[in-house]
Amino acid sequence: MPLLDPEAWQARSLTGPAHTVTEPATGEALGTVALAAPEDVAGAARAARAAQAGWARAPHFQRAQVLRRAGDLFTEHAGELREWLVRESGSVPGKADFELHVAAQECYEAAALASRPTGQVLPSEAPRLSYTRRVPVGVVGVISPFNAPLILSIRSVAPALALGNAVVLKPDPRTAVCGGLALAAVFAAAGLPEDLLHVLPGGAETGAALVEDPLVPVISFTGSTAAGRAVGEAAGRHLKRAHLELGGNSALIVLEDADLDAVISTAAWGSFFHQGQICMTTGRHLVHASLYDEYVERLAAKADSLAVGDPHREQVHLGPVIDAGQLAKIDGLVRESTARGAKLAAGGTHERLFYRPTVLAGTGEHTPAYTEEVFGPVAPVRSFTTADEAAALAADSPYGLSLGIVSRDTARALDLAERIPTGIVHVNDQTVNDEAVAPFGGVAASGTGARFGGDANLDAFTELRWTTVRGDVAPYPF
Repeated sequence: MPLLDPEAWQARSLTGPAHTVTEPATGEALGTVALAAPEDVAGAARAARAAQAGWARAPHFQRAQVLRRAGDLFTEHAGELREWLVRESGSVPGKADFELHVAAQECYEAAALASRPTGQVLPSEAPRLSYTRRVPVGVVGVISPFNAPLILSIRSVAPALALGNAVVLKPDPRTAVCGGLALAAVFAAAGLPEDLLHVLPGGAETGAALVEDPLVPVISFTGSTAAGRAVGEAAGRHLKRAHLELGGNSALIVLEDADLDAVISTAAWGSFFHQGQICMTTGRHLVHASLYDEYVERLAAKADSLAVGDPHREQVHLGPVIDAGQLAKIDGLVRESTARGAKLAAGGTHERLFYRPTVLAGTGEHTPAYTEEVFGPVAPVRSFTTADEAAALAADSPYGLSLGIVSRDTARALDLAERIPTGIVHVNDQTVNDEAVAPFGGVAASGTGARFGGDANLDAFTELRWTTVRGDVAPYPF
């Protein structure tokens, strides 16, 4: 029996316009969903707040049971959910399978959070019991993007629910199903009580209403740095916490002792996986001058060998970018970069929404595709001569999300990493990695630090309360 019911999506009590769910590879309509207007947020928040109190009091094993069952359902319905990820978000099947695997693991890890020790007993100067206890924040607002819609929703939704909160989720309307309605269906089937998860696909105005709602004390936002700044500013005005996971322009440093036979596949994956539409995408290839020419030649050959097309109907390496606006941004940055002197070593062309994997040589501060986050399948390459220069180039960015360093000398690579401010470092790997058990987040323009995985989830979705207990009423001088 299918998990998702397209007919029910139009009947939901949301007051925004109807939205056609579109397959970017073909332009075909996959269904119609009701969008949320800003006015829908207050009602969802009220219902979530009312339901949350009982959920927080539920025994931890009941919350854990729901989360474990949700994890199982992502596996049991993988075929159905995979097709939605492929068709709605333009993912190749392998990327969709990765999202489903991580979604299940996020649920299992979240289930373990429900029984984590919630506080400490403290020493006290007075004759009393003094202790701390973590308590749910209440209602968590989650705003998630289109690029890895399932992962980037579930990694906030699952731990927030496990820790006793209710959630209002606003997915990107371009991936309203696999980033939102699919989660609602999974958790309903898993036995989550009614009104603990509200899915409100909508635009920026709906997101702003969620950030401003007084019943939503914590916002978990994943998206662009520009949008994240606006979310952070609004949250600050309303004195609420905002956990921001934002953009990146991550560097892959290839030292002179690197094995090019091994590194080219790694480098191509870092820039071209999911059409480069990942915050951790390798946006800058920094290659030692002794390897530079061969590196560019090999990476360009790899790019030219990759198949681009409809991932639902063909066996391809890259699918479509999400929409015409994103395509125009990618193509514009590449064109401007070549106009400013960068050499087009591969790609730079497109047919409809299918953009060829692109390699740009001779890049630097004058190259927009090197200095800016492209969010497309573009690999700018630049040379360096010393480790000091590599560290300076890698650090010379407003972003600080992920970093890859390739070298046979791992101690040297780790030492180099210490000089470059990022939230994530991978030695002998590219920049795109994710695991449910690992903290995730960036620094500077990439966000407000690690907020996923283990203790980071506890910090994000609970408050730390101090409690004291005396046997008798405390005496005072007056």
